[in-house]
Amino acid sequence: MSGERLAIDGGTPVRAALLPYARQDISDDDVAAVAAALRSDWLTTGPRVPAFEEALAAATGARHAVAFSSGTAALHGAMTSLSLAPDAEVLTTPMTFAATANAILYAGAEPRFADVDPGSLLLDPAAVAAAITPATRALAAVDYAGQPADYAALRAVADAAAGGPIPIVADAAHSLGATRAGRPVGTLADLTVLSLHPAKIMTTGEGGAVLTDDGDRAAFLRRFRNHGIGTELAARRDWTYAMVQLGYNYRLTDVMAALGTSQLARLDAFLASRRRLAARYRAALAGHWALDVQAVAPDADPAWHLFVVQLRLDRLRVDRAAVYHALRAEGIGVNVHYIPVHRHPFYRARYPDLEGRFPVAEAAYERLLTLPLFSAMADRDLDDVLAALDKVTAAYRAG
Repeated sequence: MSGERLAIDGGTPVRAALLPYARQDISDDDVAAVAAALRSDWLTTGPRVPAFEEALAAATGARHAVAFSSGTAALHGAMTSLSLAPDAEVLTTPMTFAATANAILYAGAEPRFADVDPGSLLLDPAAVAAAITPATRALAAVDYAGQPADYAALRAVADAAAGGPIPIVADAAHSLGATRAGRPVGTLADLTVLSLHPAKIMTTGEGGAVLTDDGDRAAFLRRFRNHGIGTELAARRDWTYAMVQLGYNYRLTDVMAALGTSQLARLDAFLASRRRLAARYRAALAGHWALDVQAVAPDADPAWHLFVVQLRLDRLRVDRAAVYHALRAEGIGVNVHYIPVHRHPFYRARYPDLEGRFPVAEAAYERLLTLPLFSAMADRDLDDVLAALDKVTAAYRAG
């Protein structure tokens, strides 16, 4: 498509309608499951929630799954369950959605950051080892784009920490169904947090969950999501109840759990579709003159929530923003994941000395684009993405 006029300059777009970067995949069975819940005696937390939790635990290999109203609520619960002191620090990555760091603050601790690996954009274990201090009380890794972090290396760092071993929380919002070294997400960290937002691998509408093998921690989390009350409503024998800890209203509803249980039955199909599409992207874009694809560890089988590329800006005469807007004009709903956490105004004000401290994450952000990828995406949609990429990068080629 070299020389073809770009849509942003008045040319004909590759697509007439915008292809989103992510989209839920709702079937007739999902609709029927939700309708059955709506016709039942329970709309809020009832028997469908524990049934969904049991199915989710079985699917991930965790002993316990505790469902929450959102992934952020689940992160809040996971961090609070660590009983962090006010002077405690939790090391995490700047290359994530702000909720990861926010949840550390919710729990009364301080987020601290370590840089990422330039190829995978996952938390760099060597950078974690260099950043860890006697105040570090936990690590919060993020399975960026759906590839699990190197938990074996992070575990070695956590075990060697002063006062260690310290716990590891996996923010696995992107990686339900992924594996690392043959082990599934849900078994790689002390606590694993899932997001069930519509853009993710599967959905409950909104929602999240915490996976753990620790029964006491799971009990804490169930109280935490229910105002700190020791019993669920469906289990009470009379009007009495006891609030035994400070908690929140973070309950998943039975309607949402019904959708989640139905979606979970198609998890393998969702993953197969995402992996096939990601393989097509990787084959087509390997060695592309204008961009780099994410590095994948040999022992990782990602879930591919996102497909991200990094532009080779030295070969283009424009910046990432120009490429972004040109692709959107072509009907390709690219996005950017993520603005590094420490660059948000709130975090700039709170930690004003962090700019420039994480050069890998900061440089990657300037080059990042997220390409459309979702389980119901057709091959012709992916062909349109590739055509638009070639059209736009050819038009903006330097020299």
